[in-house]
Amino acid sequence: MLSDAGFNAAAGHVLLAMITSADNPPWPLDCAVHDLAAAGLPAPSVVRMKLFTLDARLLRGVLGALAPADAARVHGALQHMLPRPPSS
Repeated sequence: MLSDAGFNAAAGHVLLAMITSADNPPWPLDCAVHDLAAAGLPAPSVVRMKLFTLDARLLRGVLGALAPADAARVHGALQHMLPRPPSS
């Protein structure tokens, strides 16, 4: 989940990124998940910068969470993808 609890509560939706097999063809800014156990993933995977919102009522539970190093790589990719606007 990319969005914070405040957004999730206000919108009733969560912002997510796709997680897919590392065997799939690459996509710009893919972030390899190195700590598969922490993330609850059974096979080599990447966080793919295909972002979407989902109604929070459709979430069935949490299988895991990205380890700090994996989360930092995803955060860096998001910053690269959505840079701050130039200051005026």
